[in-house]
Amino acid sequence: MPHIKITEQIPDSMLEISVPTTLELIRLKLVCLVDVRQKFELEMEGEIPGAISLPLFRFKQLLGHQMSEEEHEILDGDTPDNLDVQHFLSSINRLHYTKECILLCYCNSGRRSLHAARLLRSLGYQRGFSLAGGYKALIKVLTETEMEALKNTPKPDVKTDA
Repeated sequence: MPHIKITEQIPDSMLEISVPTTLELIRLKLVCLVDVRQKFELEMEGEIPGAISLPLFRFKQLLGHQMSEEEHEILDGDTPDNLDVQHFLSSINRLHYTKECILLCYCNSGRRSLHAARLLRSLGYQRGFSLAGGYKALIKVLTETEMEALKNTPKPDVKTDA
């Protein structure tokens, strides 16, 4: 699969979007935030309103990628069916093509979201990116006004549970 090799050769810096740029993209309504953290992390750390929750391990599972034993345990050995995969892909397609969103993945620090951005790119979603510094960097600078504005952002229906 040469496309994946090309994606792996893209430097991290070209897949990352800075926090100030992210704030501007949010203001311009050009970005769809994709939170790739696990549910327990959302409960512990908090969520960004309007973001789509799609844990990286679930993301990998829906795409049929090999997962470690630990990742399988986190997902409780769940196996997605064809409807899960179709719904996931149609949701991502709707965001990427219909809404023409930049798919900005984020985790706590930005490492897992880089992997998610690479996965999106390997599938042909050229507007898949990672938030540099992750949730922790963004939440430090979001104002109450911006958080309120994000709450009013239409959130597409993306099924993440089997």
